[in-house]
Amino acid sequence: MKVFITKQIPEVGVQRMEAAGHEVVVYDGEQPLSQEALIETCQRFDALVSAGFNKIDRHFLNACKHLKVVSLFSVGYDSVDLNAATQLKIPVGNTPHVLSKATADIAFLLMLNVSRKAFFNYKKILDGKWKGFEPVADLGQELYGKTLGVFGLGDIGFEMAKKCRAAFDMDIIYHNRKPNARAEAQLGARYVSFDALLAQSDVLSVHANFSDQTKGIFDKAAFAKMKPSSIFINTARGGMHDEADLKDALDAGTIWGAGLDVTNPEPMDKENPLMLMPNVCVLPHIGSATKEAREGMAMMAADNVIAALKGDRLPTIVNADIYL
Repeated sequence: MKVFITKQIPEVGVQRMEAAGHEVVVYDGEQPLSQEALIETCQRFDALVSAGFNKIDRHFLNACKHLKVVSLFSVGYDSVDLNAATQLKIPVGNTPHVLSKATADIAFLLMLNVSRKAFFNYKKILDGKWKGFEPVADLGQELYGKTLGVFGLGDIGFEMAKKCRAAFDMDIIYHNRKPNARAEAQLGARYVSFDALLAQSDVLSVHANFSDQTKGIFDKAAFAKMKPSSIFINTARGGMHDEADLKDALDAGTIWGAGLDVTNPEPMDKENPLMLMPNVCVLPHIGSATKEAREGMAMMAADNVIAALKGDRLPTIVNADIYL
């Protein structure tokens, strides 16, 4: 059968599907396909591997109801109308677990860089503004014994909490849809309300799924409940924080700093005022950007395609209700 991939992925995934006897075509255009162009292209294929943000909404799915699978090259599945996919009996797969450590590494990296204003001080060297030792200039803050708050303590949040506990002996609090017994047993994590998470966190790290319930949840009202010394970290989805409200909170000293691997929109404009703030670090959505993680994602995405084209259950199915 024929498989279409919207961006180049690690070759191990392509080879895996070809070894299973399928023809694989990878889009290599410079500009992303529009939804209508993707719909037109998919008419000639049996399976879609969606890498990058492609709007897989009801309109797309109704036009491509012949697809035997939509395999996402991501953990997140907010780009897909799961209700429509389930109604049309189209299985949707994702790539969980394999990128948890890599993404948590980026959250940890951002936390450290923000706490010591590292990006800002590096830019001072590039701009020729490093003039020598200044005892009270550009002081950061230490993290030892502070409180990490995790919004969405799943696999990635657990890895972030584990690093913070081991490196800085940080206390762990979290807010989830349901308690995480593993984190409580292994890390001494405490489940708290959302308001308590905001009020008690010295570092608040976002790892939840993006949904209607979490869209824009970190807004002016949320930042107002945080400590003036707190650091906000988001490696999940840019749509979970209001960027204008975040800037205002930083300007006003409502919170101390922010580290972002995700923005809204993406890519971020290079003139965005957040880029000039000394207590802000921004990365271009590189949470899973390691060879090991991306190759693991490619193989997982390929395995979902191979299973679907054999008529088998996807190894990592998002809309498992289609099998009921």
